[in-house]
Amino acid sequence: MTVPLYQAKAEFFRMLGHPVRIRVLELLSDGPMPVRELLAQIEVERSNLSQQLAVLRRSGIVVSVREADTVVYSLAGPDVAELLRAARRILTELITGQQDLLADLREADLTTSGTK
Repeated sequence: MTVPLYQAKAEFFRMLGHPVRIRVLELLSDGPMPVRELLAQIEVERSNLSQQLAVLRRSGIVVSVREADTVVYSLAGPDVAELLRAARRILTELITGQQDLLADLREADLTTSGTK
């Protein structure tokens, strides 16, 4: 039995739903990176990073290669980087809209409190 597309998408986004995984993907959007550099940038326990990298690797959105005694990770393709850029654009629009609403509420508050 095949999984409906909407369910596959939901599972994909659930897989992305961890801050360490998102940070790894953001860093790898700039290019391949050895594990030691990922550790330095993310500042989590090695075991936690290893666990999150394994999830990303099993999902197929990152790949790893061993170079001597170093493991280097990279994105499996450019689409993940584009997805992260799209998420940033969406969040920017949402936050801007919230700031506009907050300004309107504050202005209404001032107008209301000035009439009392």
